[in-house]
Amino acid sequence: MAAIAAGETGAKVMLVDKGDKLGRKLAISGGGRCNVTNRLPIDEIIKHIPGNGRFLYSAFSIFNNEDIIRFFENLGVALKEEDHGRMFPVSNHAKSVVNALLNRIDELKVIIRTNCPVEDIHYENGHVNEVILNNGSIIHPKSVVVAVGGKSVPHTGSTGDGYPWAEKAGHTITELYPTEVPLLSDEPFIKNRTLQGLSLRNIALSVLNPKGKTIITHQMDMIFTHFGISGPAVLRCSQFVVKAMKKWNLSHITMKIDALVHRTEEEIFQEIVGKIKDEPKKAVKNALKGLLPERYLLFLLEQASIEQDAPLNTLNKEKFRNFAHYCKDFRFTVNGTQPLEKAFVTGGGISVKEVEPKTLASKKMDGLYFSGEILDIHGYTGGYNITSALVTGKLAGMNAAKFALGMHS
Repeated sequence: MAAIAAGETGAKVMLVDKGDKLGRKLAISGGGRCNVTNRLPIDEIIKHIPGNGRFLYSAFSIFNNEDIIRFFENLGVALKEEDHGRMFPVSNHAKSVVNALLNRIDELKVIIRTNCPVEDIHYENGHVNEVILNNGSIIHPKSVVVAVGGKSVPHTGSTGDGYPWAEKAGHTITELYPTEVPLLSDEPFIKNRTLQGLSLRNIALSVLNPKGKTIITHQMDMIFTHFGISGPAVLRCSQFVVKAMKKWNLSHITMKIDALVHRTEEEIFQEIVGKIKDEPKKAVKNALKGLLPERYLLFLLEQASIEQDAPLNTLNKEKFRNFAHYCKDFRFTVNGTQPLEKAFVTGGGISVKEVEPKTLASKKMDGLYFSGEILDIHGYTGGYNITSALVTGKLAGMNAAKFALGMHS
């Protein structure tokens, strides 16, 4: 995106990539379908970028999600809207997005150097001076856009290469941590794989503080795994777990599942009482069938010390009250996340206080621009991180080109 924006400004552009092909991360994004942006209103998009999303207000005033949609449609990539405003290519193939970008780069005569890892960037007298490649060759650019990503999904090439170049220019790198990452749990039911592979649909998952108060709740799907929990609700909660562990210096954080979001505990209890009246002799597990996914139902019955094969009328009502409580409030602990390499998104990065919000120029070094995940900006999955990357890429490229052409001081 930066190379295209720079090329469209009329500058002579070289795109240097350490990988053997361009757009590897884009090609696997959105489950291989590439969720190019999100159509929600700007305020909503910023809300879905909990890591310094507000920094992007200035950038969005110049180039926003609707502009991204127009940009791709002008390149011949028709888009369609899916749930929660997510925009995908009609083709359902990330390849069509990647190819459209590559064709545009080609039209603009951008020089492409693949298999060219950058060793270092040298600065002189407060200005970018040279880019040194691994093979020893030296490039003398008038300006540079660093768009190398964070440290997540390293097999696509984002291995944190850019942080030292930024530090050398005088930038602060805030602490890096995994976000949008599965959570680990050492609870017996996880270790015994009791619920492994079970998905819960549209539940509310909460992260609790040490006093048991809710820090954040996300209502989406989740899945139990052999190491802990994963799925959309979990990914969104993950950064809050990381921060809470750090803030209170804890080894474990309590999570809460509300599996029946649209009903109260009392309503669930009264429904069971009704069943006891209507079919007193029916076995519990058959009477309650369909209330919850079967494996989760049997699991919660066990938590409430209810024998699944017992006839309804042989059980004490207090046990069912307890069971109704677990339906709305089942608590367990997590003890960390999978590592940064397994995360979808890197939290932390170049401090946004040191970057011009309208141009993405470094405030520390002339001719240096940053875009994408190397910045301390991170969003939830759902097209928000790509939106941030494309918007910052567009502005960094455009302004780096203007700088190189001497169009502004």
